[in-house]
Amino acid sequence: MEEINNFELNKTPVSLVTGGAGFIGSHVADHLISMGHMVVVLDDLSGGFMRNVNTKAIFVKGSVTNEKILDDLFRNYNFDYVFHLAAYAAEGLSHFIRQFNYKNNLIGSINLINRSVKFGVKQFVFTSSIAVYGKNQTPMLETTTPSPEDPYGISKYAIELDLKAAHEMFGLNYTIFRPHNVYGERQNHGDPYRNVLGIFINNIMKGKPMTIFGDGSQTRAFSYIDDVAPYIARSIETPDALNQIINIGADKPYSINELTSEIAKAMNAEVNIEKLPARNEVVNAYSDHSKARTIFKIISTTNLEDGIKKMVKWSKELGPMTSKKFKNIEIKINMPPSWSALISKK
Repeated sequence: MEEINNFELNKTPVSLVTGGAGFIGSHVADHLISMGHMVVVLDDLSGGFMRNVNTKAIFVKGSVTNEKILDDLFRNYNFDYVFHLAAYAAEGLSHFIRQFNYKNNLIGSINLINRSVKFGVKQFVFTSSIAVYGKNQTPMLETTTPSPEDPYGISKYAIELDLKAAHEMFGLNYTIFRPHNVYGERQNHGDPYRNVLGIFINNIMKGKPMTIFGDGSQTRAFSYIDDVAPYIARSIETPDALNQIINIGADKPYSINELTSEIAKAMNAEVNIEKLPARNEVVNAYSDHSKARTIFKIISTTNLEDGIKKMVKWSKELGPMTSKKFKNIEIKINMPPSWSALISKK
């Protein structure tokens, strides 16, 4: 028995990273591999790319909605940890793809939670979003009662509640992160529905104006990837993060108008803006990170200018992108005209 215990103590930890070919997920996978983990990446490549997958990871193409794939993975690898980052994270578009949103973001997550319970996963690390807070709650605190405004935020909050229930009923440990407006290298800057920095950078590379919904006064705190991904990975080695909800990201909010200036400067381009009709969205969104700073001993974060320079350098090396248009629109009523135009060209 002693030999078995020593083996268990010294064995390589095995982690599943869903969405590991995507933006944040691929960075989390990199950090886990550097921490000595065996990493299995599950991704259906609907929004991710093989170029993002660490060559030391085991890649499996598939969706969290495919229960057979999940059963095989959990049986074959006996995961110690599950890092769940797979999601279609388009808050605004989620109003118009409700069934798709709940099937992929909510039901897919429950599939993972069920198997984590059944197979004795040590800790389930879930990437939620500040979308759970809704509007008029700044600065957003972990103690603030969530009031999500869109189906994406609703699905994220439902998963948070389910993780708490699974912990109370079955003892499944978890850590929930609520990041916001994360940007940086590997972000899909060809997606026309999300990732405002990527959209702006891509438009400039294509010689198009930066498009703003409304007057551009809405504010966001933009978070560089290296101020988010390392802490998600390290949470399993940080006892104070166990069974906690943690805001993570940048502190200082910027208006969208200010963002256009910063990106134009980094790309050595003129500020060329096209104003579009305002859409239904949370106007001001930024959160408090006192808890994260205490738990992870965070001293500083990347300022916006430096982070944008790094993203721009990577984006220019890759070049402009054109992603596949989202075809499965369920409701077209009240959709922003610029999105409707994309659909009509599918």
